[in-house]
Amino acid sequence: MITFLEGKLEEALPTQIIVNVGGVGYQVLIPLSSYDRLPAPGTQVHIFTQLVIREDEHILIGFCSRAERDLYRLLVHHVTGVGPKLALAILSGMSVDSFKAAVVAADTAAISKISGVGKKTAERVVLELKDKLGVAAEWEAASATHAPTPADIIMHDAVLALITLGYKQVEAHKAVKRVLEIEGAATESEVLVRQALKILTR
Repeated sequence: MITFLEGKLEEALPTQIIVNVGGVGYQVLIPLSSYDRLPAPGTQVHIFTQLVIREDEHILIGFCSRAERDLYRLLVHHVTGVGPKLALAILSGMSVDSFKAAVVAADTAAISKISGVGKKTAERVVLELKDKLGVAAEWEAASATHAPTPADIIMHDAVLALITLGYKQVEAHKAVKRVLEIEGAATESEVLVRQALKILTR
């Protein structure tokens, strides 16, 4: 699994980039949300990636933030009928924060305005993220309206990462809280996720 690339940004187009890593050029598909945040070509870039393996090709999809990659993974792995192409379209048509707000509010009208996403798909996105996975509840709890502390944000990010990996909201919460009870406060969500996975896989 290729989880990130770090190298020189050789070329940047709205839908794809080329990253030179040690003399090897990697072609990476990106959403518009990441294109807007890229540095100038010729400079160093750090891109979070997701490898998509098909029968006839391997495709690298890149994101400028973990939040974008996490949302992509949620859509592809947990929403019926949403594949890599449609997930990229969703990220290109709406910011991560706006998408989260739309799911929390069950605003299918806003989601269905994204190119390639119809009313039925929008309804399925809201239903499967909100009711089946409990993702919307995590997004709502972590929203600015609740004035979360830095520790709260780290905890919510860890829980969402575990949900992305396929764990249920309740068991993800329990594992993260257990880690916090044992280890105390964490400075990074990645640390919490690693420790929680040890508990969940016992």
